[in-house]
Amino acid sequence: MAKTGSLLAALAAGLLAGTGLAGAALAQQQTAQVKDMAADEFQWLEEVEGDKAIAWAREQNAKTLARLEKDPRFEPLRAEAERILTARDRIPYGSLEGGVVDNFWQDENHVRGLWRRTTVDSYRTADPAWDVVLDIDALAREENENWVYQGHLCLAPDSSRCLVRLSRGGKDAAVIREFDVEKKAFVKGGFVLFEAKQWYAWADQDTLLVASDFGPDSMTDSGYPRQVRLWKRGTELTKAPVLLTVAKDDVWARPLAIHRPEGTVLLLNRGPDFFTEEWHLVGKDGKTTKLALPLTVELQGTFQGRLLLLLRAAWTVGGKTLPQGALVAVPLAEIEGGAAPKTAELILAPTDTVAIQSVAIAKDAVYAALLDDVKGRLTALTPGKDGWVRKDVALPEAGSLRIVSTDSFSTDVLVNFASFLQPDTLYLMPGGGAPEAIKSLPARFDAAPFTTEQRFATSADGTRVPYFIVKRKGLEPTGDAPTLMYGYGGFEISSTPSYLSPLSKAWLEAGGVYAVANIRGGGEYGPRWHQAALKENRQRAFDDFAAVAEDLVKTKVTSPKRLGIFGGSNGGLLVGTAFTQRPDLYSAVICAVPLLDMLRYNKLLAGASWMGEYGNPDIPEERAYIEKYSPYQNVKKDKDYPEVFFYTSTKDDRVHPGHARKMAARMQAQGHPVLYYENIEGGHSAAANLKQRAFITGLQGVYLMQKLMDPPKDR
Repeated sequence: MAKTGSLLAALAAGLLAGTGLAGAALAQQQTAQVKDMAADEFQWLEEVEGDKAIAWAREQNAKTLARLEKDPRFEPLRAEAERILTARDRIPYGSLEGGVVDNFWQDENHVRGLWRRTTVDSYRTADPAWDVVLDIDALAREENENWVYQGHLCLAPDSSRCLVRLSRGGKDAAVIREFDVEKKAFVKGGFVLFEAKQWYAWADQDTLLVASDFGPDSMTDSGYPRQVRLWKRGTELTKAPVLLTVAKDDVWARPLAIHRPEGTVLLLNRGPDFFTEEWHLVGKDGKTTKLALPLTVELQGTFQGRLLLLLRAAWTVGGKTLPQGALVAVPLAEIEGGAAPKTAELILAPTDTVAIQSVAIAKDAVYAALLDDVKGRLTALTPGKDGWVRKDVALPEAGSLRIVSTDSFSTDVLVNFASFLQPDTLYLMPGGGAPEAIKSLPARFDAAPFTTEQRFATSADGTRVPYFIVKRKGLEPTGDAPTLMYGYGGFEISSTPSYLSPLSKAWLEAGGVYAVANIRGGGEYGPRWHQAALKENRQRAFDDFAAVAEDLVKTKVTSPKRLGIFGGSNGGLLVGTAFTQRPDLYSAVICAVPLLDMLRYNKLLAGASWMGEYGNPDIPEERAYIEKYSPYQNVKKDKDYPEVFFYTSTKDDRVHPGHARKMAARMQAQGHPVLYYENIEGGHSAAANLKQRAFITGLQGVYLMQKLMDPPKDR
């Protein structure tokens, strides 16, 4: 021990040498980092493509598949999931683009997918006449690349020139290539951006705003671009003038181009952290002006000479205080020179139960999707002589509403409605008028025997936490129903009712109960609900999740021996913390593409960008509250845990696969049973195509049935 302590001290001193910052705080920080390195015997698993790490992952895969694939329930589950995911009667969701509708379609014959286009009138029919613009399967074969299509950005209003985003294996890093829609071909000598994490926008037909990897020191600590450049056609990107450079410890620099009938507005975004924004306006002369707006605004777009903003915090303008969570407008003419706004219009304010979820801007109106106690509503907003006029749109209730698409040069709107038991219905509001149901998803199961309820649990601090439960009608409260509970609780993302996925459908039909917890950290009640669980208050999200689980037990829906939990990404952290803090409460855990080593998350891939959510483990005061819950540091040899199913993707360049790898390895070394599966491609979704998604669904379903439905002797 003495030798180890001396070594740690020497290493810490070496790290401090020459910094000129050898203060007590920095010494404490550096010593903690060295201790982490010495204590982490599985850090070699952070080498994503390392031979040893890949060999370990393949060995784990073989063990997991040997058990789950051989279960006779696997193939029917996988096949049914693939049938649903590739069904030709799915709704072909589209985006409104300059008078046409663009759609990306995948099925059993087009696993990678087709980008196709039709007219709005044709789209309204039962069988639209689709024109295939680009076949990704054919492109991948032709170029011998594992292309995953990640969308396109077209220049408004005619949308004939587009920038196509192609990822190798589903990574966030992508290749960008200019495409001529009329010729259905990539433009020879056109704009090309090589593989990187990058953002871009059309300034005009011959000019792009580009934020990319421009070489050494051009990326932030979070792995995102530091610079935005103005790139003219026919010139070298490396010589393009720099419009904005942000600090290395900022999260990113990003461009935004807004094209509307009123004109084009070019903006640059500096992101100090994940939830703050500093905006710069690009003038016609190429010069930039920093806008005098709070960092806590969330820019939604422009509308008739106004900037539209959502407020993450209250804001006082001209002596009037605008509430947190409100949608407001400021005159662009007042602020374009860098002056603070003198006036601001309150467009829509939240209430205790109603929060603004999203905003979409059409040619003549602004649309806001709302959540009222986690149930969707839609309202249209237009400016009038006495303020903004609100008109609620008549759509079904007790489900979720999603604005699918608007177009700045059109008055049409596409809106989707769904609930747990009601299949999706797509509505077109032609000219912003009454919604017409133009497409519906056929029922994938008989919903008649089932019912949905919204309930409320009480968290440790007394907060009412809503959750949904889907179960068979007449289910007796015996405390013995196999129950799967899902949660996320982060980044102001809401978990709203949606038509049951192949996994939850199979679970319900097999006799299970499905629950969704709307815990703090999410956006169900707007920014206040999210901010209540940030950083030092993260435990509130975990307490909320446990409170919902305990309520399911208390009301005799289920019992710990029949309760399983599922979460991915930030939800993977949620369930990882859940089973390490309360192993007595759960018998199955699906921990997907998770964050788990919270003392090193900011060193891995995009992790540094999330310090606004979790805190900085390199700051002693923040490390103190993070290490109390970090699953990787809190899993213990002498505790009994449920058998956890971890899965991740080698190609995930957002959440590092090392989180899941190291946690599984540590638990195995401690003698705990775990299952681990790593997809060799697939990005952060852990699946690069529909067949892979179906395969993972089969694995998940078998695991849950084994752990929660089979007799104890068979588990």
